[in-house]
Amino acid sequence: MARASKPEQHDFIGNQAGGRVFLFLNTDDFWRDYNRMLSEGIKFVRPPQEQDYGTVAVFEDLYGNLWDLLQLKEDHPIAIRNK
Repeated sequence: MARASKPEQHDFIGNQAGGRVFLFLNTDDFWRDYNRMLSEGIKFVRPPQEQDYGTVAVFEDLYGNLWDLLQLKEDHPIAIRNK
């Protein structure tokens, strides 16, 4: 990560992706990490949902970037490949 080095770059802090999720934090235990993040004061902007691919919730980092906290289902191709 780099800091804004020019005044015009400051306008883009937290909005690099135009308000869309573009960062992903994979976990092997969604509920453990979700509950810990909540207890640490992390702001979730979309609640946990079960999707075809796994369990996901969207949180915001200190700069307003949106992240997916994601646990893929065991049969998901990426999860299988990473075993």
